[in-house]
Amino acid sequence: MEMHQVRYFLALCRHGGFTRAAEACEVSQPALTAAMKRLEHELGGPLFHREGKRLVLSRLGEIVKPHIEQLHGESQAAMQVARDFHLLKATPLSLGVMHTIGPARLGRFLERYRYEHPRAELAVSAGALPDLLARLERGELDFALVSAPEGLPDGFRSETTYRERYVVVFMPGHRFERMDTIALADVAGESYVDRLACEMRDTVMALCSERKIDLYARFRSERDDWIESMVAAGLGFAFMPEYSVAHRGVLARPLVEPRVERTLLLVDRRGRQRSPSAQNFAQALVAHRWAD
Repeated sequence: MEMHQVRYFLALCRHGGFTRAAEACEVSQPALTAAMKRLEHELGGPLFHREGKRLVLSRLGEIVKPHIEQLHGESQAAMQVARDFHLLKATPLSLGVMHTIGPARLGRFLERYRYEHPRAELAVSAGALPDLLARLERGELDFALVSAPEGLPDGFRSETTYRERYVVVFMPGHRFERMDTIALADVAGESYVDRLACEMRDTVMALCSERKIDLYARFRSERDDWIESMVAAGLGFAFMPEYSVAHRGVLARPLVEPRVERTLLLVDRRGRQRSPSAQNFAQALVAHRWAD
C-alpha cells in the first residue's frame, strides 16, 4: 500500500465518486481508478460498490478504513514533525524555574540561544519544586529547572545543567569584606538572616550543628529579594546561591570549609516524547558552557 493510494481511498470515502475524488487529489480520474484497482488487488477484494450514482464502502472497505485513516494520520504527523524540525516552528516552550534560582545565569544562556535559534519561543514561570513537578505531570510545562537534593520521583527524568556554589552575603563595611573566602567557622556569633525557602537549608544547618556553630535568625523570609534587602539594611548575613545574588547593595564571598554547592537539573516527564524544538532546547541547555 502506497501513500497516494491511502489519499485516494479517503477521498473516495469523502466524495463518493471518482470524478470529485480525482479533482480533490489533483490527479486524473484514470490514474485514481488504476491506483484503487491495484489497492483492491493487494487487499483481496472490492473496497466500494455502487448505490445509485454514489460509491459506498463494501464490508471489506469498512473493515480497513480505520486502519487506513490511522496510517494517514501518522503520515501527516511525521510530515509536520519534519517541518517543525527544519523551521523550528512549534508552540512556545514552557519552562518552569524553581523560585530559588536566580535569573541572571539563565538569562545569559537565553541570550545566546535566541541568537542561535531566532525562531524559538519560550515562556518562563517560577514556582516551588512540588508545584513544578505537578505542572510537569499535568503537561502544563515542557521542562523545569530545579535543584532537588533529596532526589526526584521515579516518573521524572533529569539531566545536569550546571553546579552552583553557595556564598555568604553581607552589607558593605562588614568585616567579611576583608576576606577572600569565608569558612563556616567565621560566621559564628554573627547576626544571621534565614533564607527559609532554600532547598540546601537543612544541609547548612546540619553542618553548623556538627561544628557547634550557633546560628539564630531574628529575621527570616521565603523570598530572596526580601533576604537581600534585609542584608543590605544591616540585619545580618545570609547564605545564598552564587547566581541568585542580585541586590546591588550587598557583597558576597564564597563559602568554604566546607564548600557547599547545589546541582541544577533540567527535568521533564519520563516517557513523554519531546517535540523537535523541546529536544533542541534541552540539548542546548545541557551543552552550554556555564562557566563562561
